[in-house]
Amino acid sequence: MIVVMRAKSREGGFSLVELLVAMAVFSVVSAAAFSLFDKQQGATLDNNAQVGLNVALRNAASQMQMDFVNAGTGYFPGANVPAWPVGVSIVNNVVSGSGSCFNAGTLTYSATCFDQINVISAANPATYPPVNASDSTGGSSETANCSNTSTGVAYAQAATGLTLAATAAKFNSGDQLLFLQNTGKLVTSVILTRNAQVSGSAVQFTFNATNANGSNSSANDPLSITTDGNDTANDLGTGFCGGDWVLKLAPITYQVDSSNPADPKLTRTQSGTTAIVMEQVIGFKVGATIWNESTDVVSTQYNYSAASYTNIIPNDEAYNFTLVRSVRVSLIGRTAPSSNPAYTFRNGFDGGPYQVQGMAVVVNPRNMSMND
Repeated sequence: MIVVMRAKSREGGFSLVELLVAMAVFSVVSAAAFSLFDKQQGATLDNNAQVGLNVALRNAASQMQMDFVNAGTGYFPGANVPAWPVGVSIVNNVVSGSGSCFNAGTLTYSATCFDQINVISAANPATYPPVNASDSTGGSSETANCSNTSTGVAYAQAATGLTLAATAAKFNSGDQLLFLQNTGKLVTSVILTRNAQVSGSAVQFTFNATNANGSNSSANDPLSITTDGNDTANDLGTGFCGGDWVLKLAPITYQVDSSNPADPKLTRTQSGTTAIVMEQVIGFKVGATIWNESTDVVSTQYNYSAASYTNIIPNDEAYNFTLVRSVRVSLIGRTAPSSNPAYTFRNGFDGGPYQVQGMAVVVNPRNMSMND
């Protein structure tokens, strides 16, 4: 008789020890995977933020280039006058001494860290035609029919093809006007305090009086065309006659809104409308090359203090924007500051927990560069 011996089969599954070992191995592998994912996610977010910052800087630079290149346009419709006294005005904030506009404790920047640039151009002449100055008679004499802006009232003739009433309707309270001698060498600027109106045979403009030398306060000239207050050259004046021009301005202003110091914003304002160009701006400085009238040479270095434009010409005054020939804007932005204590990166610019990138753009406005 043959007896077949069968081995006792083991029940399927893992023992407790095997299960614990497997769980331990899985935990180690999972922890490594999640750690790698977390690091990769952080690197990806940093990279995306850097790319976003780069795109924002490029877009801001492109917008400014388009505006700056056309500075000084529209002043002499139909007239071939190659020299125009100003295409941009620059307000520099120069931080000197030991004081700083940056708060390292809060990682914030104040308004004094940033400059401002105004792109000066005339309103569309098809909609807002230029008019010739006059006195209350509306006459066109270039010597006898004159207005004096230091009185707070000036007059103009009707625009070509328009009645006096239609001309007056083009100029409203709050508009900034440019008074310009027909040679392009004498200028002043004012803000209308009431709508223009017909007065006898002329259009009457009402505004806060300019100073006797043609300069003005910042409240009455927010574009800083005439606000130096120390005019000794012949580029500012008060008398404008029948052959001279009165133009409505359509300026563009770039400045940084630091009302939220945790997120300073570069803004663009035109016709009373302000748009945000770029957020998280921590540097906005504007320099200019200056033409030396005595040597007929443009400076090779960019000047970042408009107050020091003086003494380039004997007896000339500071802030003489008639001499600007080229503009250089330096723009610095950052990614949003990180509040994560695990974020250990600190940039080399100001030591903050964010990435920083800067760029500069140089523009030669076509109307200013042709002056020489």
